[in-house]
Amino acid sequence: MRSIARHETDYLYADSMISGLDHIIVLTADLDAAVSAYTAVLGRQPAWRGQEGEARHAWFQLANIAIDVVCPGAQPRAMRRRVDEEGGGVYGLGFATPDLAETHRALGRRGVTLYDPADTVSTAADGATRHWSIAVMSTKTTAGVQLFLVQNDGTPRVLSAAVADEASAVSELDHVVVNSVNADRAVAIYGGRLGLDLRLDRSNADWGVRQLFFRCGTAMVEFGVSLKAPVTDAPDRLGGLAWRVNDADAARARIAAAGFDVSEVRKGRKPGTRVFTLRSGLPGAPSLFIQQNAEPLA
Repeated sequence: MRSIARHETDYLYADSMISGLDHIIVLTADLDAAVSAYTAVLGRQPAWRGQEGEARHAWFQLANIAIDVVCPGAQPRAMRRRVDEEGGGVYGLGFATPDLAETHRALGRRGVTLYDPADTVSTAADGATRHWSIAVMSTKTTAGVQLFLVQNDGTPRVLSAAVADEASAVSELDHVVVNSVNADRAVAIYGGRLGLDLRLDRSNADWGVRQLFFRCGTAMVEFGVSLKAPVTDAPDRLGGLAWRVNDADAARARIAAAGFDVSEVRKGRKPGTRVFTLRSGLPGAPSLFIQQNAEPLA
């Protein structure tokens, strides 16, 4: 197993202390079943399994981000309520920062309400521990989406081992989707307050959607805003995940062989991409798989 090189994740913006997406929390009521599903879909084993307080979790480390699959206990109450009411799903986005205290102060000055930083310790079955510090943002100032800052203790991240081969395994996260009814609010929060780089803002009447893409490290946070719905103050909601693969055909064949319902490989909307969709079977995360710089389909 190899460590994630520092240069792969160190992308600092001039007006932001956020260096990228650190990890995404996915909640589940059945950790073992969720780990089995994510292992089969990602083509990778968890790099870590441990317990944080009452919660048990499994950590899948990709080249540019981690997926933290969490089965909460009675606490925190918000996580428990999400599992009890909806069965789980994509719960929160953790933004990496090299200086949690300074970023906490900077975002506070920009109008983001954050709770005090707290240290987190995960303990594995053999007694080994992992440490990081987080500061959770109030959802009242993030339009309902659970966001938080993460500063790691400097321990190198180890890439989750491929189950079969690297060609068919998921390599990175391409983007996470946020469903919204208010594009201007998204620009104000993610561009203005968090300092993320708005790389693309496009509308397509045929699709009935306006899309905004904020770069965050080597991944994107994509907002999908309906052109047919009125602009309101309704909360945003985290949606699906889009994964990068090196070989769409190999990845699709592997996932289909594991018994998942997947579409055929097709041309993507972005020129030079090939994509396929996982229709069902992955707890809480509708998924798209993208091969970049692909040869056109015949």
